[in-house]
Amino acid sequence: MTDPIKLTRLPSGLTVVTERMDRVETVSFGAYVSAGTRNETAAENGVSHFLEHMAFKGTTSRSALRIAEEIENVGGHINAYTAREQTVFYVKLLKENLGLGIDIIGDILTHSTFDAAELERERGVILQEIGQANDTPDDVVFDHFQETAFPNQPMGRPILGTEGLIRDMRRDTLMSYMGTHYTPSNMIIAAAGNLEHNAVVQQVEQHFADLPTATAPTMERAVYAGGEFRQIKELDQAHIVLGFPSTGYHDPDYYAALLLSTLLGGGMSSRLFQEIREKRGLVYSVYSFNAPFEGGGVFGIYAGTGEKECAELIPVTLEELRKVQLSVSADELVRARAQLKSSLLMSLESTGSRCEQIARQLQIFGRVIPTQETVDKIEAVTQEDICRAAARIFAGAPTLAALGPIGHIPSLQSIKETLAA
Repeated sequence: MTDPIKLTRLPSGLTVVTERMDRVETVSFGAYVSAGTRNETAAENGVSHFLEHMAFKGTTSRSALRIAEEIENVGGHINAYTAREQTVFYVKLLKENLGLGIDIIGDILTHSTFDAAELERERGVILQEIGQANDTPDDVVFDHFQETAFPNQPMGRPILGTEGLIRDMRRDTLMSYMGTHYTPSNMIIAAAGNLEHNAVVQQVEQHFADLPTATAPTMERAVYAGGEFRQIKELDQAHIVLGFPSTGYHDPDYYAALLLSTLLGGGMSSRLFQEIREKRGLVYSVYSFNAPFEGGGVFGIYAGTGEKECAELIPVTLEELRKVQLSVSADELVRARAQLKSSLLMSLESTGSRCEQIARQLQIFGRVIPTQETVDKIEAVTQEDICRAAARIFAGAPTLAALGPIGHIPSLQSIKETLAA
C-alpha cells in the first residue's frame, strides 16, 4: 500500500510534507513558521502577532481586498494564528483551487509591502484586541499565570504584546523580524487532502522562491520559576489558575501527563468536574491542561468561582491532587485512554487537523509519527505511570494566578505545605 504521506526537502532548505486523502474534495495548506512569542526580545514583544496581521494587508501584486476576494471567490477560507513557538498561515479550499492557495500564502510571506496606512489601521485593530483580552478575565488570567511561571523571559510574555510596545512598533521592526525568522530552514510547508505531492512541491518551489536565506536564531531556554499573582478586582467571579512545571514533548512521562490531565480535569466524568462542580456546586467551569513546549511544559488547573466558594475550592482541589498521586482506578485509565485516542482518531478525518499534525510533528520530532505509534504509547501507560507522573509534577513549585474577588484564597505557602503533607 502506498504511503499517503510524502516529504521533500528543497535545495533551499524548505521542507514540504503532504498527506493524500482520496475521499475528500478539499485541501488544507499551510506555512508553519518556527517563530512565535518565545523568539521575541523584550523590546519587540508582540511582533510575531503584529506580523501575522500585516501579512494579509497587501503585497506587491495584491491589495488586502484582493487577497480576501480571490480566496472567497472560490469559496475558500484563509487565516493565521500566533502561538508561543510558532506562527501559522493557512488556507482551506476545494481541491481544484489548491494552486491559488499556494500562490497567495507564498505571496504574503515573500512580497508583503507593510504599507504605512495599512500598518496604522492594523495597529488600531491590535490595540482593540488587547483591550478586549483585558476585559476578558478568564483569558487575561492565563497571561498573568504565564508571566508568573516564566518571569522576565520570552516564554512569560503575552502573545499580543503590550499597548505601549504595539503603539511604538515600527515597520522596520516587522521587516527585520520577518527577514530573520521566516527562512526556509525555519519553516515547514504542509498540505493534506485530495492532492498530488509533486504538483504541490513544484508550486511551492515557484511561489516560495524569494524567502530570505538567513539562519534563524535559536529560541531562548525557558526557565520555570513559579510564584503568585493576585489582583483584587470587582468581578462576579474569581478566576484562578494553579499550575506546576510539567513534561515537554520528549519527556518519557509525556503521555502519562496527558492521561493525568484527562482523568483529573478533562471532561464531565473527570475527578475535578465531578467533585467540585457536580458534588459541591462550587464552580461553573473547572478543567486541567498539560501544555508542553520545547524543553519543558506546564500543568495547570483553571476554575471560575464565586468569592465565598474560593475558601472551599482550593482545599478540595489540592486534596484531589494528593489523591491522584496515590491511586488511579482501572476504569479511569480505560476512560482516559478512550478520550485521548478518540480525539486523535477523529482528527484524522479533518484535512486541517492532519495538515497541522504532520507539520508540527516535523517541527518537534523531525519526522511524521505514525498514528499507530501514538496509539501504542497511549495504551502503554499504566496506572502506576500516572501516579508517578502526578507525584513528580505536583512536587514542583506551584504557580498561582488569581483575579477578581479573591480574598478567601489561601496563601501560596499554605498551598505548598498542603501538597507536601
